[in-house]
Amino acid sequence: MDSDVYRRLNYVSRQLLQTCEANPVLDQVLLRTGQLQEREEATESVIIGGMVLDIHAIPSVPPNPRTTIPGKVNYVLGGVARNVAECMSKLGAKPYMISAVGVDMAGNVLLEHWKSAGLSTEGIRRQKDIDTAVVCNILDANGEVAAGVAGVEAIEKFLTPEWIRLFNRNISFAPMVMVDANLSPPALEASCQMAAEYNIPVWFEPVSVTKSRRISSVVKYISVTSPNEDELVAMANALTGENTFHPISRDKHSTESLFQMLKPAICVLLEKDVKLVVVTLGPDGVFLCSKASPSSMRFGQGITKQHGFSETLYKTVTSRCPSIQYSGAMQPGGGSQIFAVHFPALPASVVRVTGAGDCLVGGTLASICAGLDVMQSVAVGIAAAKAAVEAEINVPSEFNLAAIADDAKTVYAAAKVLFHRSML
Repeated sequence: MDSDVYRRLNYVSRQLLQTCEANPVLDQVLLRTGQLQEREEATESVIIGGMVLDIHAIPSVPPNPRTTIPGKVNYVLGGVARNVAECMSKLGAKPYMISAVGVDMAGNVLLEHWKSAGLSTEGIRRQKDIDTAVVCNILDANGEVAAGVAGVEAIEKFLTPEWIRLFNRNISFAPMVMVDANLSPPALEASCQMAAEYNIPVWFEPVSVTKSRRISSVVKYISVTSPNEDELVAMANALTGENTFHPISRDKHSTESLFQMLKPAICVLLEKDVKLVVVTLGPDGVFLCSKASPSSMRFGQGITKQHGFSETLYKTVTSRCPSIQYSGAMQPGGGSQIFAVHFPALPASVVRVTGAGDCLVGGTLASICAGLDVMQSVAVGIAAAKAAVEAEINVPSEFNLAAIADDAKTVYAAAKVLFHRSML
């Protein structure tokens, strides 16, 4: 009973706090009690999921079975949720990470970097019986993963619902919560339910084909998801309980024909009331799909406080990508509609692609939380992904704001409305 009462009071408090900007009298009351300062400190996105040490093996010659070959072996900071959060931090956000690592070499490396970035480690569970998640990837000549082994059981075992619930307050004030599918189904459900109690939108990152199917138990809570083509197909099959959808061949297709092949699976997610489906297509860019005009969609509006890099990002991108550009092109026509916009990828000097998808999500989330609309935010996400594929590590050591804004402008200007009609 006590926890139920606490949650209700917390919810009512949050509703009152959201009116502060328009109520200077309430601001003064909260300032005296210290609650205004708490609100400002807490209003950051919450990222829940894996922190992983990646081992990247890059052969210098074609591999041979049953023997070693020359090449390079690098330690790289990884984990989908961790990569997303780090990307966000380098674009001006201060994400609050909830994760688990061990008292071991891998855990030390991950935590030291996190502290050096000025990010809170309060939500990161650490104890001696945790073996920090480690993934070993063998990369091909194009920087793609040719094979890999993932030892990430600790995330499911120790990132428990009980641990996540300790950070109820952070979730209650967040503009958005992102969960990655490395979480166990009970932890996913607990995270999404907590967000739903406070009407916080949830972004579901599928991670892999196998783990993407975990959306089936939490889809009613999901506002945004970001699958690639194969994950999209797996999610649609999990949600329908059938194997109706099949992976699409990577033969060269036109953008329009590729969308038509993926559209039935996209519609499954939209019909489950997922507000936004961001389909990542690698070198073919992104499909942004929704049942409402993306140019009018915002998440967490009025909650996040802009400052520093975040404020500069908002002003710089807004000046280059005016949100009114698409408003006339996409007006709802009544009934059950689907909107689909294609954003092209940017030409890049590819080093490796392992962090590209995570930086796309991180760039998009950071931009949404800075106050940009969805269309502008996806353009920034693609610009961040370009910077990622040109780096040796999953997340570039820094982002050049002018370059990000210029690349976002190029993407935004080239975005094309593919579809705007009934879902039938």
